Amino acid sequence: MNKIKTWADENLQGDRVIWMVVFALSLLSMLVVYSSIGTLAYKRSVSPEKYLLTHTAHILLGLLAMWLAHRVDYRYYSRLSRIALWVSVPLLIYTFTNGTTINDAARWINIPIINTSFQPSDFASLALIINLASMLSKRQQNISDVKEVLIPILFWCGLICGLIALTNMSTAVLLLLTCMLIMFIGRVPVKYLAMLLFVGVLFGALAFKFGVRGGTVVSRISDYIGFVQGTKELPFQSRHAHIAIASGGIFGKGPGNSEQRNILPHPYSDFIYAIVIEEYGLTGGIVVLILYLILLHRGMKVAYNSERAFAGLLSAGLSFDLVCQAMINMGVVVGLGPVTGQPLPLLSMGGTSMVFTGLSLGIILSVSRGERDELWQQAIQKNNTEARTA
Repeated sequence: MNKIKTWADENLQGDRVIWMVVFALSLLSMLVVYSSIGTLAYKRSVSPEKYLLTHTAHILLGLLAMWLAHRVDYRYYSRLSRIALWVSVPLLIYTFTNGTTINDAARWINIPIINTSFQPSDFASLALIINLASMLSKRQQNISDVKEVLIPILFWCGLICGLIALTNMSTAVLLLLTCMLIMFIGRVPVKYLAMLLFVGVLFGALAFKFGVRGGTVVSRISDYIGFVQGTKELPFQSRHAHIAIASGGIFGKGPGNSEQRNILPHPYSDFIYAIVIEEYGLTGGIVVLILYLILLHRGMKVAYNSERAFAGLLSAGLSFDLVCQAMINMGVVVGLGPVTGQPLPLLSMGGTSMVFTGLSLGIILSVSRGERDELWQQAIQKNNTEARTA
């Protein structure tokens, strides 16, 4: 036991609670995904165990990305973010014009050499959050300067969110809200927040008109409003998600005993939370919700304890973006919003999404590790000073 603790102290640095939450959600992900991929495996004439092994490999890859990211000084990400933003622009344009369609949405780029799909919106979102935190931290002394602060922020936020909205409206809206939160924490005047919202709406309207998901957005919102008003029935996937939740009861049917997994579209990704509640009951659903809230709390605590503006803005933005995506997914499943197609971070089956989620968490841990190291060094210096004066 002492060897394990020593190894963890040396290799799993930063906030320990975040590490524990990630490990818990990763373990649950393997159980629920394995339970929900039977129909997909049957349709593709592949054994479920093969999907389980692939998903486990993706989880391990995400954990590796998380570990590598947390070993890097978070200040280096500021230098890389601008390059990443410029790279993300042609990637997003290429996705819109030549993207690969998966699950009725053209949001991916196929990488031929390794035969896997890559979602550029994940890469662009991470780059924008890091770069926005960097821009605001460097301009704290002249935060009200229109030329130095407002114009670069409006340009990059509007451009990236607009390009993402061409193929993925819900991700663009979530990213815009995250940017507004970072600006609010960064003491940006409210009038600038209003201008960012206006730019976001403008680019959103253009993406709605020229993008590929405008009709889908309208139909989903219309269906949800009709259901709330009592004039329409629930969409097929929402109806069976509600059946799964209702049949789960307090403690669920047990692992592997879901019935709606064979009916629900994409029960291993978009509606995996319904399978969690059906198999583990309301108790399991509440535990998952609490784990995400703990993740948000610890990420915000890291931001609160940070002495540097960049560290605080970075941790707050990444934590909010990650947990807000989880809340949207869970809210859709239980009927609190229209269907969006957002996966559940750390739980849903996915390849590159696991990697970018791991990178986001690793950067938060890097901030936490850096602040702890500085506090430790300050404490040592203080003790040395007291020892010399004694």
